[in-house]
Amino acid sequence: MNRRSLSGFLKRHKRIGLDTSIFIFQLEENRKYIDLVHPIFQWLEYPASYAATSTVTMLELLVHPYRRSDVDTVNRFYALLSTQPNLHWVDLTLPLADAASRLRAEFNLKTPDAIQAASALASEATGFISNDSAFKRLKNLDVLILDDLL
Repeated sequence: MNRRSLSGFLKRHKRIGLDTSIFIFQLEENRKYIDLVHPIFQWLEYPASYAATSTVTMLELLVHPYRRSDVDTVNRFYALLSTQPNLHWVDLTLPLADAASRLRAEFNLKTPDAIQAASALASEATGFISNDSAFKRLKNLDVLILDDLL
């Protein structure tokens, strides 16, 4: 694991975008990635930190708990994520959908990925953290892929 690269990435960017996988790894305490994602959420505790994610993240996070009728987990996810300091939720608006469509067309992204990228860009993020190498196609974001740090 290369924490120095993660630390340097977080220092380089005043605003970052976060893909859904970052939240999944943190909430599920994924053994492979927890040592990488936990520092991201610690970084978010600092007042100068700023991270954005699309409301699509919440949609993707809640599918499995709803399938299991696990209302406790749904409530826990809402409680944790809606109160996370310096985490900004970006709504899918018509202008954002247009921007996501352009990114999807230009970079051949899947729809949720295009929405995440458009949300980050709309938030003026300069960095984006994911574990999906498809985001590396983007030209306007410095993309960090967690697997590249292992």
